[in-house]
Amino acid sequence: MELDLDLNKRYTFADYLTWVDDKRRELIDGIIKIMTPAPSTRHQTVSVNLATEIKYFLKKKKCKIFASPFDVRLPNDSENSNNKIFTVVQPDICVICDLSKLDEKGCLRAPDLIIEIVYPSNANHDVEKKFQLYEKHKVHEYWIVFPHENTINVFLLDENYKYQLVGMFAQDSKVPVNIFNGDLIIDLTEIFED
Repeated sequence: MELDLDLNKRYTFADYLTWVDDKRRELIDGIIKIMTPAPSTRHQTVSVNLATEIKYFLKKKKCKIFASPFDVRLPNDSENSNNKIFTVVQPDICVICDLSKLDEKGCLRAPDLIIEIVYPSNANHDVEKKFQLYEKHKVHEYWIVFPHENTINVFLLDENYKYQLVGMFAQDSKVPVNIFNGDLIIDLTEIFED
């Protein structure tokens, strides 16, 4: 059943919870962003490889990893009620170390790490809009993965809560995960293998 939603109307997470159909959506400041169809095989391969490396590292640690579809609610200020939350995203991968942010609906407030794997047709959304959104909501570390170029850009919040580019890494690089103080280093040759 197709829902008849006004793409110009501002919605809340309470509205979002009522939408029962097979479409994946995000809300960015209350405006619906319809997600692209199922990711490509390349996208899925890179996503699973990254998630597996992180998941293995997290064994017996307090942080948890989640993969899309998984709702991350990013409220403004201290507002937590569903009818006052206007931003809900579904990052490809996120890591949450403050487990009090987790509930049955997903994550409330910023994860420690978000990884977005860019679709060629949707690059502007991840590279600009989500970059600004994640910076605003203080996601500590943000990775933008370009699976067809075999590259990753890593950003880290500075003391003024602005993202700084840590590095642009290519296929043969080893990338430290900053939220783990370099204890986890991802070998991109394994991430981008087919």
